[in-house]
Amino acid sequence: MITKEIYTIPGAKGRNMLMDLNFDDAYPEAPLVIFAHGFKGFKDWGTHNLVARYFAGQGFSYLKFNFSHNGTTPEHPTDFTDLIAFGDNTFSIELDDLNAVIDFACNGSAIPPAKKVYLIGHSMGGGISIIKTAEDSRITKLITFASIADFYNLWPKEHEAQWKIQGVMYVNNGRTNQQMPLRITLLNDLEQHPERLDILKKASEVSQPWLIFHGDADASVPLKRAEQLHAAQPNAELVVIKGGDHVFGASHPYSGDVLPAPLLEFCEKSVAFLLK
Repeated sequence: MITKEIYTIPGAKGRNMLMDLNFDDAYPEAPLVIFAHGFKGFKDWGTHNLVARYFAGQGFSYLKFNFSHNGTTPEHPTDFTDLIAFGDNTFSIELDDLNAVIDFACNGSAIPPAKKVYLIGHSMGGGISIIKTAEDSRITKLITFASIADFYNLWPKEHEAQWKIQGVMYVNNGRTNQQMPLRITLLNDLEQHPERLDILKKASEVSQPWLIFHGDADASVPLKRAEQLHAAQPNAELVVIKGGDHVFGASHPYSGDVLPAPLLEFCEKSVAFLLK
C-alpha cells in the first residue's frame, strides 16, 4: 500500500519547509528520490502527487518539499501567501534548503537513512539540482527536466539596471494574477557567487549518471538550454519529449487521475534510468 507521511524541517533563515514522503510498504529497501520544484512552483502543484505515487509504485521512496522561500507556508502549502519570503529568496538559499533536505534523508533522525539518493529537478529546480549534484557525492544519479541552463535567463537583461535602482522587480503570476517581488538580493547573489552559481560550469563537473529531459514544445525554457547542458556534460543522456511543453502536459489544478502522455513517458524513462 502506498503511504504518504508529512514532515516539517527548518529551512534557510529559520523558515520551515513542508515535505511529504511517498512510499510503498512492499519495498522496505526502496532507494530515495528527492524532487526539487521550479520557480513559482510548489510540491503539490498539478501532477506532482501523481508522479510521486507513480515512483512509489515502482519501488522508490519519493520525497518532495517546498523550498523555504518559495512563497508558500506550511499552513498554506499551495498558495503564495508569503510574498515577503518569496522576495527574499536567493539561489544560495535554495542550495542551503536542498542540503537540509538531503541531510534529513540521510541522517536517519525521522526516516530510515537513505542508502541511495536520486535527485530530480524541474526548471529552476533543475539548475539548483545540477549545482548540488556537482557538489555533493551523496547524490547517486541526477534527472533534470525542462531545466534552465543559466539563472540570468529568468529575466530580461535590460531590466537589471532599473532593478538595481529600485531594489525590487515584480514578476506576474499568470495563474494567480499576483505581482510577485524579486528583491535585488537575488541578483546580488549571482554577482557575488559567479563560480558557484554558473550552471553550465557546474554541469561540466557532474560525474554522476545524469538524464536530461526537455520538451520540443517548451515555450518557457527553449530546447536549446538542454542542448547547452548536454554540450557542457557530454556524458549525460539527452531525451527530447516530442510535443512536450514546459510541464509535459500537466496543469494546475489537475483533476485527472492519469498522467498526461508526455509526463508518463518521462516517468517511465526515468524509472528505467534509475533501475540501471
